[in-house]
Amino acid sequence: MAETPKLSVEKVLEKLRGADPPKSKNARLTEKIDALDDEIKRLKAQRLRLDRHQRRSAKSD
Repeated sequence: MAETPKLSVEKVLEKLRGADPPKSKNARLTEKIDALDDEIKRLKAQRLRLDRHQRRSAKSD
């Protein structure tokens, strides 16, 4: 069997990161903003579901 060379974790991460083109600061911030917007939408939808559920259970009491 041929031996496979073992790389350190640091070297593997460098190779993986090297494959991706570096992003500008503006692009990174835009990605973060988009992720936060998605999280806000998810939380608003969850809050609306909880409010509807609470109103429904309050009416049945």
